[in-house]
Amino acid sequence: MLLNEFLKDHRKVEEQERKMSEHSRKAQEQEATIAELKASVGQQQKGIEVLTAQLKEQVAQIQKISARFEVSNSAPQAVSQR
Repeated sequence: MLLNEFLKDHRKVEEQERKMSEHSRKAQEQEATIAELKASVGQQQKGIEVLTAQLKEQVAQIQKISARFEVSNSAPQAVSQR
């Protein structure tokens, strides 16, 4: 009877150790995935910063062109009469 209970308890311990090992493996996989996602987010943030800078540059160029256009349209123009 004692041997049967010992073997039963031993199987439970082995099963718990197996489960702990599996949980540890899954935790390591999740940590690796998190690291990959963080790297990806970092790259995306850099890309967004580059695009934002380009957009600001384009806005500045559009404003310059708009200002030139307004100046050229507001200047009096001589009309030739035929």
